[in-house]
Amino acid sequence: MNSPHALLLENIHTTAHEEFARRGVVVHAVPGALGEAQLIEALRALPQDGPLILGIRSKTRVPAGVFAAVPQLEAVGAFCIGTDQIDLSAAQASGVGVFNAPFSNTRSVAELVLGEVIMLARQTFARSAACHRGLWHKSAEGSHEVRGKTLGIVGYGHIGSQLSVLAEALGMKVRYYDILSKLPLGNAQPCVSLIELLSLSDFVSLHVPDTEHTRGMIGGDEIAAMRRGAALINASRGGVVDIDALRDALVAGHLGGAAIDVFPSEPARVGDVFDSPLRGLDSVILTPHIGGSTEEAQASIGREVAVSLSHYLDSGATLGGVTLPLLDAGPVRSGSRIVNIHRNVPGVLSKINRVLGDSQVNITGQSLATVASIGLLLVDVPLGHGDPQLHELVQAIAALPVSLRTRVARQSAA
Repeated sequence: MNSPHALLLENIHTTAHEEFARRGVVVHAVPGALGEAQLIEALRALPQDGPLILGIRSKTRVPAGVFAAVPQLEAVGAFCIGTDQIDLSAAQASGVGVFNAPFSNTRSVAELVLGEVIMLARQTFARSAACHRGLWHKSAEGSHEVRGKTLGIVGYGHIGSQLSVLAEALGMKVRYYDILSKLPLGNAQPCVSLIELLSLSDFVSLHVPDTEHTRGMIGGDEIAAMRRGAALINASRGGVVDIDALRDALVAGHLGGAAIDVFPSEPARVGDVFDSPLRGLDSVILTPHIGGSTEEAQASIGREVAVSLSHYLDSGATLGGVTLPLLDAGPVRSGSRIVNIHRNVPGVLSKINRVLGDSQVNITGQSLATVASIGLLLVDVPLGHGDPQLHELVQAIAALPVSLRTRVARQSAA
């Protein structure tokens, strides 16, 4: 079996490199992001006699054209939390697995938000900026403890719920709002609506994904519903908050402060000019999308995504994936495993089993899962990797009109 090759962009953490090396995947690293044409060129420059993997972070976009241009691309690893930068529909239609690490930076984001709550309550950044200007603003006016204050959490998922626990440990009251029913941790209490949460909270922290329902969800009306002097924190997605409406509320004194880590438009590279209507406001903490940017989080993400991609190559397991059906048949104990991705239409299994039956090869294991328009089939057969009959079987299954991709799992010894 030819070795897989991985193209890793955007300075993905060394833990990913180490994990791939341990599993026999050849790594090619590029420090920055690439545009579509550059990305296609870089992938085509890799050896095409084995499976290819692409690893990206948040700046590289992977549109449909990449999947059409590079048929050897088996999987994409998003070494970050979101997958907004990848055309998931095109990936799924092409049978390409997409994997990410949605929970690896949970603690890092929660800690940053909690720190910002305290800094906003104490007006620390405004006092620090004054000291840098040579001014000595020593005063207790407008400075408060967070103990006894109410933190409102919008989105009670992995980050929101962990933030809830940390905030309670400081003596804060926690209210949360989520479109799904979530079991509260500790003494946190749910709100029946977003407006109820906004009206009750001294601090509002947003932890929602980027969807058509969340874009612009905090606009002028929602900000007006917040308590006078309250603070807004956004470490989720840049399109969730109307930045101009937020600035108006801060300048007018309706809100006491804000901490923003994500923006509707962000610079493409380190060192590029950052601009925002919120620049120059001492009551606002601005950070360059660093919620999950800790060494611990990046190391965890690098390891987790590399392991998921390796397992997919080795056994067809898709745990941690977002485009293919979730399936894990465990390691291959003997023989070989055929991994087939096909269109989810009636009669696929009978067609593939007919090919296997005609070959007179025994099936030692079989697992099938489907999602939307895609099916994933894992078939174990007692044939070695070098057996010509295995090669013929793979070719015959791949030739079926319903098949999108067919390969033999690597069965790495790692």
